[in-house]
Amino acid sequence: MVTKEDIDRVVRGPADLEERIEQLLKQKEILKSACKKAGARIAQLEELEIRLVGDIDRLVEENSNLKTMLKS
Repeated sequence: MVTKEDIDRVVRGPADLEERIEQLLKQKEILKSACKKAGARIAQLEELEIRLVGDIDRLVEENSNLKTMLKS
């Protein structure tokens, strides 16, 4: 028969499945938060890339126009 003293002696360790499940659930939440932050940053960088490509295209066109004007 299991006594209260027996139960008190049992210490949950890292191999305990309930504790491991709790650890994994916490890790899941941390990773979910990190993924949301990374996704937001990726979206910002994609917007910046689109703007920079537009600026580069505009500058290349202006450069081409200036070269044409100087040749005349």
